[in-house]
Parts: sequence; structure tokens; C-alpha cells
Amino acid sequence: MRNIVLTEPFRFAATESDRPEPGSDEALVRVRRVGVCGTDLHAYKGEQPFFDYPRIVGHELAVEIVAFSPGGDTHGAKGELKEGDLCVVNPYLNCGTCIACRKGKPNCCTRIAVLGVHTDGGMREFFTLPRGHLLAAPGLSADEMAMVENQAIGAHAVRRAAIEEGEFVLVIGAGPIGLGVVHFAALRGGRIIVMDISEERLSYCRANCPVIETLNAADDGAARVEAITAGDYPTAVFDATGNAASMNRAIEYVAHGGRLVFVGLTQEEIRFANPEFHKRELTLLGSRNAADEDFAHVMESMKTGAVRTDRLISHRATLDTVIDSFEEWIDPASGVVKAVVDLDDH
Repeated sequence: MRNIVLTEPFRFAATESDRPEPGSDEALVRVRRVGVCGTDLHAYKGEQPFFDYPRIVGHELAVEIVAFSPGGDTHGAKGELKEGDLCVVNPYLNCGTCIACRKGKPNCCTRIAVLGVHTDGGMREFFTLPRGHLLAAPGLSADEMAMVENQAIGAHAVRRAAIEEGEFVLVIGAGPIGLGVVHFAALRGGRIIVMDISEERLSYCRANCPVIETLNAADDGAARVEAITAGDYPTAVFDATGNAASMNRAIEYVAHGGRLVFVGLTQEEIRFANPEFHKRELTLLGSRNAADEDFAHVMESMKTGAVRTDRLISHRATLDTVIDSFEEWIDPASGVVKAVVDLDDH
């Protein structure tokens, strides 16, 4: 079988290996789609924290079950599974015993191994994984399944922030993760403002997202946010940029008594003045990955049509073309909203 391995920054290699056999409590799966995440692009550029080379990237996955271990259990994350099922993958492999896992937060397990980051992911034809990380997704297409994980990150952040009906919500960063926040905050009744530096992405939001206003961060964002909210400022602000400068400034947009949620990840230090934090009695939240209930919420929202992801996919590749495509996708001029690798024809 064929694998696409990121051997070092800016260098992929296509390798061949034998198809693996599932071990105890595992399933062998055939990869159908791989969503290309900001994590993958940062790893390609050598900018991703907690990342070692060489690595098979890819954690936004739609897979088909090929086989289980002989005589093994066939239960997945949400019930019985069978060969041939198309599934979404929860890529956060957790230990089950640490303090976070015991408290029902496996998404921030102290020994977490995320597919495609800490351990090899799905940019290959077949692989094995624990069956408990498979979620059957009847009614969803392979393309939709590959969108579930990135949308679940946004849904998890919104759940962390406990968005309330009618409150102003500012989402900074209109990439796929930020757009997930937009959709699920809107489902909870938030009035959504989106800020980005890309006019192309802001235009996409105006055409496709439930937003009341879009702002270019290069303009006087604070003044416009103040005007839109009649001087109150948003009570919930999400920064999904992964950009330290943006994250440092995000506190400026939060209402007194509000919440600031960091969804993005940067290797740099985040600093802001304590008086700005203190006078607001600010609640600062980190949001990492997602939980099974977030995956289930996203999948149901897709099935009912409450959330649509078909217009997110802007670029496609195959295993034959993906190596060359990465160089294009890291160029902002390429206009990538979401890229997907399609393995159906390989």
C-alpha cells in the first residue's frame, strides 16, 4: 500500500508498505477522504508544536471498515459497527486513566496521541486504529465525514463558552476552525461578527455564513466592534487564528464580564496587561480538540442541514498529486478555504 510521509519541513516522500493486520480491539480501515488541516500545513512549514518527523499526516478522516481483529469486539464509539461501514474518525487517542480522562475530558489527555501529529495519521491507503475511535455516519457523504473533525473543534469551543441566545459573539479568524465556531455559535442564538485580514474569506462569510457583520482586522477593528455592539463589546470572543499578535490583542474586544476563548495554537508566548484582564473580570478559556459528544452534535447538524460544509471544500488532490499540491496550498494567494485528498480513485 502507498503512504505519503512528511520526512522533514517542505519535503514529502511516497513510500510503499504491507497492508497492516488489525490487533486486539482494532479495526483495519481503508481511507476514503483526508481533510487537510492548518495543523498539516503548519507541520509542512516546520511550525507545528508537538510534532516530530518523519510523520504520516492527516487526522480529518472518512474511512471504510475493512476488517476487525479475529473474534474481537465490533463496538465503536457509538454502537455496533460492521465491515463496509463508512465512519468518521475521532483522532485523539487517549490513555483512559489520567486525570483528564477520569474527569471525562479525553480531548486533553495528558498522554494524548493525535493521529497525524503525535502518531501516524491517514495520508495512506489503509491503517489500523482502536475501534472505539470510529463513529458510524449513515446519511453523510465521504466529503462531509472528512469535515466533521474540524467542525467539532468549533462546536467544542462553543460548548466550552456556553453561548447564550442573543449575545454578541466575535470570531477572529475565518479559516475552517473559525467557521465551525461561527456555525455552532449561531445555532445557539449568538449574533456573530467575524474578523479576518483576508477580504476573500470575509466575502465567503458574507455569502455563506450566519453573520451580522464582517470586519477586516487591518482597519480600526475595536472602534467598529464598539459601534456594532452599541458600546458593549462582545461577551464572547473566540480567537481561531493561531497567530500570537492576534491572540495578544483579542482581549481588547471582550466586554466586561465576558469570555475569551483561544481555539488556535501558537508556539509563541501570549501576553496581555493584567489591568486589562482584571478590570473586565475576564474568563479566559482554552479549547483543545473535541469530544465524542461534539462529533455527534456536528454529525446530527450536518444530517439535518442545520450546518452545511459542501461549500467549504475549495481544493482537491489525490495521493498522486497531493505532494505537489501542498506547496500551492501554503500560498495565501491560492485562496484555499478547505482542501481534501480523495482516495476513492486510487
